[in-house]
Amino acid sequence: EPLVVTTESTPLHLPPLSLYIHIPWCMRKCPYCDFNSHTTDSIPEKNYVEALIADLDQELESVQGRQLHSIFFGGGTPSLFSAKAINTILSEVEKRIPFSSQIEITLEVNPSTVEQQKFSGYYSAGVNRLSIGVQSFNPHQLKSLGRTHNNVEAINAVQTAKTAGFHNVNIDLMHGLPEQSQVDALQDIQQAVDLDASHISWYQLTIEPNTVFYTSPPTLPVDDLLADIQQAGEQMLAKNNFKQYEISAFCQPNRQSKHNLNYWLFGDYIGIGAGAHGKITSLSNQTIQRRWKTRAPKDYLSTDNNILAGNKEISQEDLPLEFMMNSLRLNAGFQKELFSQRTGLSFSMAEEKIHTLIDRKLLAEHSSTIKPTPIGRKFLNNILAEF
Repeated sequence: EPLVVTTESTPLHLPPLSLYIHIPWCMRKCPYCDFNSHTTDSIPEKNYVEALIADLDQELESVQGRQLHSIFFGGGTPSLFSAKAINTILSEVEKRIPFSSQIEITLEVNPSTVEQQKFSGYYSAGVNRLSIGVQSFNPHQLKSLGRTHNNVEAINAVQTAKTAGFHNVNIDLMHGLPEQSQVDALQDIQQAVDLDASHISWYQLTIEPNTVFYTSPPTLPVDDLLADIQQAGEQMLAKNNFKQYEISAFCQPNRQSKHNLNYWLFGDYIGIGAGAHGKITSLSNQTIQRRWKTRAPKDYLSTDNNILAGNKEISQEDLPLEFMMNSLRLNAGFQKELFSQRTGLSFSMAEEKIHTLIDRKLLAEHSSTIKPTPIGRKFLNNILAEF
């Protein structure tokens, strides 16, 4: 007779709902990139917009009466699409799902001059936040990263965004780049601060499988230097009023990314587009499901193919890890009751492990909030290994 393990459960609550829209094309594939992106000479913009809407129509039962809390156009390079196409997508989405009055709509853009010319059009289409993929302001580093823009275009892009009306601008920066010194890394941060970005995503270059850098690795800074860069960069950002609220996310007061916060707090999101992923809570059958779409653009666009490539219910055994992997990236951590609301499990399931981690000084508990300690933030993988 197999042993039946019963877990204490609590009713699932419907979390906020976001929408992720994947645009899979790029001018050129960067040597460090492992995202689902493809180079092409001509983008089938009109057909892809139609496919996105058909994809969304198949997802509508996931909405369950909610408004959209945020929308994020990621890629690839979404700014290869015209403002007209972005406008069509947003108006078709809004016909199907109501927008919250405070909705955040982010579009990832590249700094090249060609794409800057579209910024005003994106603003008119309803986009209210730009995420600019700068990576570095250093000409030598941009070359080593295989970026298609130069440092002048990077600076101009931020200024063009402001002129177009965007008050909420994120700059993506990488550190730990080939042959990068601490001075180089801090100069990048200083430049982003001087440009008055409202949000800086500052993360370390990691070499991922299936990338050019993986097969022919560049010379990266040694671990001691990486640690010094991390520490000095965090201090510099704090000194300039950029609050770190997640491992690699820093913002001016009240400028957190709503969309990313929803991921980290284990919210729900519909994913549409080639290779997009979604996570949906179903109230009627009290399950949480991950869903993903066909990856190759040509398959995604072929009408005889099912766009949905797969879906999988997250098992009760995996839920604590899935929740912690997201929420413990946040400096503020999570409230105990959120664990129950978002996973449908009693907090007592995770309590013993959490107390062990508190004893090891990797987590801290304040009133009913669990969060990583400064040391815990550096050893997040050790924390997650417990779950």
